[in-house]
Amino acid sequence: MRFDLVTIFPEFFAGPLDHGIVRRARETGLIDVHMLDLRIFTKDRHRTVDDRPFGGGEGMVLKPQPLFEAVESLLGHSVGDAAAGNALESKTAIVLMSAAGKLFTQNTARRYAGLERVIFICGRYEGVDERVAEHLATEEISIGDFVLSGGELPAMLVLDTVTRLLPGALGNEASSQNESFSGAAAVRGSGSTSPAPRGAGKQDGVLLDFPHYTRPAEFRGWGVPEVLIGGNHAEVAKWRRAAALEKTRRNRPDLLG
Repeated sequence: MRFDLVTIFPEFFAGPLDHGIVRRARETGLIDVHMLDLRIFTKDRHRTVDDRPFGGGEGMVLKPQPLFEAVESLLGHSVGDAAAGNALESKTAIVLMSAAGKLFTQNTARRYAGLERVIFICGRYEGVDERVAEHLATEEISIGDFVLSGGELPAMLVLDTVTRLLPGALGNEASSQNESFSGAAAVRGSGSTSPAPRGAGKQDGVLLDFPHYTRPAEFRGWGVPEVLIGGNHAEVAKWRRAAALEKTRRNRPDLLG
């Protein structure tokens, strides 16, 4: 799978791309990541990528021309104009990272993992010319209800989330199935087919991952739940299901139906 990152700070990604699962995925050829400096596509000697907003207001806005030309250089063709547009490959997404976008979820990540290519447009300054969102990007995505200084960090978060869903990225493929927001952990617990505890059914919605414990069995007087040590897998599955439901009610009640 290929990822392209259109940014005015290509050096930003040097650290995040060189560690952990993402690094291994790059080394094995599972993913191919390219950074593209937006300033290459400017037309003046100052390499200006932004300008003042029409109608007045605070800050500066990223201009459409460099962004359109940068993405078109990656696609290898023009996306067209107001008179006529060109169709995009069905297995490619052009994602504008923006605080004004749709909320990124695990379902979005799974959908991206089924594509062949994702091009990220990393916004900066006060915002991006709306024509980029309307006529260049296929989607406008936000990672949460807060505002960051640019789209580089959100793009990296999305890239990481999608990469770990690709077959072969994780040492244990079940790891991406039995975790928060996956649905698998909420429905199956540890993989057992034992029934869920009373009151925990489909109406629960999406559950967070169940609590995890490791050695030592007792630490500073805090012990591991006995059910996890007893070896009864059916009881462990029931406990994990109930614990996931309780944790979701406590931390993210908005996820429950």
